[in-house]
Amino acid sequence: MQRPKLITISGPTAIGKTSFSVELAKLLGCPILSSDARQFYKEMEIGTAVPTAEERQGVTHHFIQHKSIHKPYSVGDFEKDAVALLDTIFKSSDVAVLVGGSNLYTDAVVRRLDDFPDVPNDISLMWQKAYEAKGLTHLQNELKRLDPAYYNVVDLQNHVRLLRALGVCTVSKKPYSSFLGQPKKERSFDVISIELTMPREELYERINARVDTMVAKGLVEEAKELLPYKELNALQTVGYRELFPYFDGEVSLMECVDNIKKNTRRFAKRQLTWLRNHPVKYKLPHNTAVSGGLLDVLGLKKTI
Repeated sequence: MQRPKLITISGPTAIGKTSFSVELAKLLGCPILSSDARQFYKEMEIGTAVPTAEERQGVTHHFIQHKSIHKPYSVGDFEKDAVALLDTIFKSSDVAVLVGGSNLYTDAVVRRLDDFPDVPNDISLMWQKAYEAKGLTHLQNELKRLDPAYYNVVDLQNHVRLLRALGVCTVSKKPYSSFLGQPKKERSFDVISIELTMPREELYERINARVDTMVAKGLVEEAKELLPYKELNALQTVGYRELFPYFDGEVSLMECVDNIKKNTRRFAKRQLTWLRNHPVKYKLPHNTAVSGGLLDVLGLKKTI
């Protein structure tokens, strides 16, 4: 019996994953699951580039603005929800599309999460208090001491990931990285992995232009409404955290916008590093035509 297929579409931010995935899903007559963790929250729209109704073109999308910033939603939560939904989808369809720039979330669905020891609340609280008292640099230095291998690959600006890793190091007395890459049980579906590519300079130009468009659409006003909640984990993301100092009168708006562009380019660079270390089956130029010919290459059949 032929196994259902999950098509994953990856690539750096601003490369055009949304339009490509919509065109592909329309040809296949299937739904789209978003693995963009920034787009999960209903209060965040402009700064996360949530696809509009027009951009979705009538294709069913899941995991877009389905949660509140006030309710934590982890990669483990997403893995469980996404796999459960795929089980339902594959009862009536033999294909689905998973698209997004949060590579860890895509990887969790495709390969399962690594199995880590539970971290007691008192250990988590200890590191949280250390972060609040001594700052991000302290967490970075401690991780470098306890797990230099993970220190070299993790996003060092993401305090949530640092706290998680330090908690695991503390309770297990082992490096966090030692739990990564362990053998896992195979999923019940096959994966067709696609990465969209583009020359880096062109990508950076697109990123800068998209930030300008976000500002024109009201990003500053959206961020101002979220200012009272700036300490929430969901808001520790590019496009919002750079604007909060502006509201406090610490920096100019122009400097904030420049910082958003700079940090978005850095984010794209980290995404590209991840993708280099996690090869996909098909690398396609970002402007590849979505057609019957492409489906033939991918071994898929057009349904409409």
